[in-house]
Amino acid sequence: MPFAPALDFAFEIRAHITETLHIGHGAGEVTEFTPIVGGSVEGPLLRGKVLAGGGDWSSTRGEVCELDARYLLQAEDGAVIDIVNRGFYRPKAESPDQYDGALQVSESGHYYRTSPVFRTDAPAHRWLAETVFVGLARPEGDNVVAIRMYALR
Repeated sequence: MPFAPALDFAFEIRAHITETLHIGHGAGEVTEFTPIVGGSVEGPLLRGKVLAGGGDWSSTRGEVCELDARYLLQAEDGAVIDIVNRGFYRPKAESPDQYDGALQVSESGHYYRTSPVFRTDAPAHRWLAETVFVGLARPEGDNVVAIRMYALR
């Protein structure tokens, strides 16, 4: 019998961002930095906030934007969690709207996926550093990026 991995919804990060800063570009590439200034973490497996001070370095070549974000989360119990969240954003005509129940978690025509890695020594949250996650991201207005995190079973 074939085996198919399953994803379980863990939490959603809503990162508040400010104006993107242009860093420079090389041949066919544009490099930018988007500061992360706060936000929230809500879900059945983790609740807390996004701490200010991190950001997302992006490199765009043609239509493909490679993302490399690093920032801190603070769980409700005060534990600090480091996240390195890499991924891609690109137009992709065959990408459909995707829903988790009634919530639209990605928009049609865009491939916006991340692969986060977490670090913490807090015993209650050590599972984050020992689990593979997939993030489905979507913009929410001009200043919020929502990333719905799914744990790979």
